[in-house]
Amino acid sequence: MLLLNFSHPLTDAHLAQLAALLGEEPPPPIERLAQFDHGRPFAEQIRELVDSAGLSPHQWQTEPILVNPPGLALITAALLAELHGRMGHFPTVIRLRPVAGAAAPQFEVAELVNLQSIRESARQTRGER
Repeated sequence: MLLLNFSHPLTDAHLAQLAALLGEEPPPPIERLAQFDHGRPFAEQIRELVDSAGLSPHQWQTEPILVNPPGLALITAALLAELHGRMGHFPTVIRLRPVAGAAAPQFEVAELVNLQSIRESARQTRGER
């Protein structure tokens, strides 16, 4: 499994929460912070960001990949489109949520979202209505 982090660094607590959800220790994350120049096309910057992960075409298509997406929705949407093109399917993503009652902003792993399963389920509704 590969863990691609395109957001803030994952803490030891996040990695422990991921281990509990996965049933195994996650690999060390490949950290690539998505900070974009609003003066340049996002598609170009997404390609550069994903290329910087250093994975081979074989790895993109055969390794299980878990993604912590960036916080900006448009960058995440473009990232998922790029990843789908390279992988042939959508990855599973990490959903973080604020820790309730924390004095300072803190986040915890809420769930793993299998985007490919969501897509496949949505395809079942194409013929409805």
